[in-house]
Amino acid sequence: MRIGIVTVSDRVSRGEYEDRSGPAVVAALRERLTGSWEPETRRVPDDESAIGELLIELVDELDCPLVVTTGGTGPAKRDVTPEATERVCDRLLPGLGERMRAVSVATVPTAILSRQLAGLRGSSLILNLPGNPRAISQCLDAVVSVVPHAISQAGGETLELADPPELPH
Repeated sequence: MRIGIVTVSDRVSRGEYEDRSGPAVVAALRERLTGSWEPETRRVPDDESAIGELLIELVDELDCPLVVTTGGTGPAKRDVTPEATERVCDRLLPGLGERMRAVSVATVPTAILSRQLAGLRGSSLILNLPGNPRAISQCLDAVVSVVPHAISQAGGETLELADPPELPH
């Protein structure tokens, strides 16, 4: 199984800046997921159309049950990852973004400005994380326990957590 990892950044996509966020997502997922999966890593500029097209490719053509983006969730004009995600999703899951912000704001007050979003495209989950590598683990920890359940409920492939929680049926 492939999991999409998308770094959204003008500078990273042009090769002007080292991608630290994408590798941080891969490392965090390797700690939290078991089973056989491979990262499908991509870099894309802060462009709503380009982000949307890439998300569609990862879900529709490469069958990624999970696509995690990093970057483009702030209030700057070029931060358009949530808009691209909303445009390609069939249904939004606002509780995931709310939970990530609630956890983040406890340590970084400006995290309230972050616009993380999550949604389903078919049976695949698209999850927007902030671009700060330090925030990636914190945000994933806030929601990873329900990620396999969300994908399963949508009819997608089963992801296995290293330390699965007990969820009510």
